[in-house]
Formats: sequence, C-alpha cells, structure tokens
Amino acid sequence: MLPRDAGIYLDNAATTRPDPAALEAARAFEDAHFGNPSSLHGPGVAAAREVERARQAVADALGAAPDEIVFTSGGTESNNLALKGAAPPRGGHVVVSSIEHPSVLRTADALRRRGVKVTVVGVDRRGVVSPAAVAAALTPRTVLVSVMHANNETGTIEPVAEIGRLCRERGVLFHTDACQSFTRAPLDAGSGAFDLISVNAHKIHGPKGVGALYVRRGTGLAPLLDGGGHERGLRSGTLNAPGIVGFGAAVRLARDASPYETQRLRDRLLVLLRRGIPGLRLNGPEDARLCGHLSVTLPRGDAKELAQALSARGVFVSTGSACAAGKTAPSHVLLALGLTPAQAGRTLRLTLSRMTTRAEVDAAAAALVELAGSVHA
Repeated sequence: MLPRDAGIYLDNAATTRPDPAALEAARAFEDAHFGNPSSLHGPGVAAAREVERARQAVADALGAAPDEIVFTSGGTESNNLALKGAAPPRGGHVVVSSIEHPSVLRTADALRRRGVKVTVVGVDRRGVVSPAAVAAALTPRTVLVSVMHANNETGTIEPVAEIGRLCRERGVLFHTDACQSFTRAPLDAGSGAFDLISVNAHKIHGPKGVGALYVRRGTGLAPLLDGGGHERGLRSGTLNAPGIVGFGAAVRLARDASPYETQRLRDRLLVLLRRGIPGLRLNGPEDARLCGHLSVTLPRGDAKELAQALSARGVFVSTGSACAAGKTAPSHVLLALGLTPAQAGRTLRLTLSRMTTRAEVDAAAAALVELAGSVHA
C-alpha cells in the first residue's frame, strides 16, 4: 500500500486506497481456503462458506436477500450484464440518461447496433434526471430504464427511487449503477423500486476486480457467459473468492464508518477554494451530492496542466472519469450540464474518502489556490 506520506490522494471516485483490513481478509482467505468454492470436498466447502458470508454482507448493505446477489468482476461487467441480459436479442426499447458511466452508454450503443431502440434522457443544469422526463420517454416497447444513483464526476444524487417506482407501475425493469454511492448514500433494494443494482469493491476501499449485481427475485436475465452455471447460472466462471472475501470485509468496514466527517471536510475544501479562487464554479447541486465529491470549474487556465502541476507537488486529483482517461474530447457529463467545451477543459474533480484528513484538505487547497493564481487568462 502507498505510504500515507507519499502524497495527498483526492481521486477517490476513480479508486480508493485499499483498507488494510480488507486486504488482510483476502490474503488470509487465500492462505487458509484455497479450494474452489464449487467443489464438494472440505476445502471447497470451507471456501464456499466464506464466499456466502461476503454475499450476506453485500446483501445486508443493499437491503436484499443473499440469493439476489450475483458476484462479477466489477461495475463494468455488472452494468453489461444488467443491460444486455435484460434486453431482448433484438427489438425492444431501452432508456438511459445522458450522464451515465461509459459502461452503460457504450453498452446501450451495442444494444442499438443489434436492433434495440435507445432513448437518451437529458439532465438539468444541476445534473439531475427528471422522473417526468423518464416517464415521457417510456413506450409500450420499453423493457429497461437505467439511471445511475450518483454521478461519478459531479457526485449528484439522482431521484432513483421515484424513477424506479414509476417504472414498476409501467411494468418496466429499472437498473441503477450504484458503484459510486454504495455504502455512502441510502439505497434500499427491498423497497420494490429496483430490479437491478450494480456495485463494486474498489470504490469502498476494497480490492479491484470484484463487484456484484443485485438481481431482484423473478427478474428475467440472460447470462453474458456460458459455462459451468455458477452464480445461479447468471455468471459462469470460477469465483474470485479472495476478492469476494475482501469485498465483504470492505462492506462491513464501510457500514461501520460515518459519512459526515468526509462531508464536513468536503465542505471545508469548497469553502477554502471559493475563498482563494474568485469565480470558481461548483458543478452540480450544493446539497444533493455524495459526501466526498466536488467538481469545480476554474475561471481560467487548463485543468490537465493544473492537475499535472498538483501531481508534481504530491496532490493527486483528476479532470474527470478515470474510465475515460486519455480522451481529448470534453466530458459528456459536463456538456450535459450545459458547460461549454472550454469550461469543461477548466474543470477538476476532487474526491475525498473516509481516509482523507483535515491536514490533507488544507494542504491541497493551499496548493490549488497558489497554482490557480499563477495562471493568467
């Protein structure tokens, strides 16, 4: 693990620093229970027991039953399984929002190529998806709606429970990508508003390469992979059991933590930046956002150059989604909020976690204010 003094990490929306306890749980499991969880002998049964304990932890955090949790390799696979598994081989209609993660938007593109009609619903200037707009997009052919719980760039929390209820009334499946919000914002699978929910481990201080899809009982879903019929036939392949155990440990640790200190530090960071950088713009709502997310647009300069300058000082931030790294086009999320390409090019994403300290926030703010002040129009 990166030493605490190696820098100030404010890119937790991309991935989080693994909790040592979660890593140790995965390592200890691999040492003690190396058997295949699908095997019927002693080592296999012991491994399966630990996998089911982790499944229970994920289910409890979502308000679901354990048999409604399907383990995957992460959020991207969960989103693919939800959309491709729920849509018919051809035909039908799917609705997504304009601010979804690329693993949803590009999956929707793949569905469109196989003959599924796709409607993309926009957002307001705060980045909020209107339930009325979703309702207006539904047709008799609509099979699925997908709207993320919280946006990965702005942290905006969407009215997914309301959207899910209106989909239920119309007999349409509802999926939400909750990878950013899992354990950080309330989400109740047992409310009846959700059919499919994607979550993953590395956004909550767990290991990379493991996630899960909540599949409500009775929801018809076609698997992406053919094979041995693991995970109730929905996800064939030998389970990443150590990662799953680490995921379960991370979930338990996250549920024991309070988001309020992270929110307090996020608000402090915003105050310091607004005080030091006149004309700074906050993207998204002031209140209905994840506890650790800030998306800010500077009045001048270039966000990529500023991020590189901050990195040279040991302050690590991003200009947008890590899953779109290397792209020269402006963020589709920021454009959907009404920002111009030039404004999007001046936007930084600063994301905190429960491991972020006040000293780190103060030092990061001072460095950003100094560097931003040295940039001329």
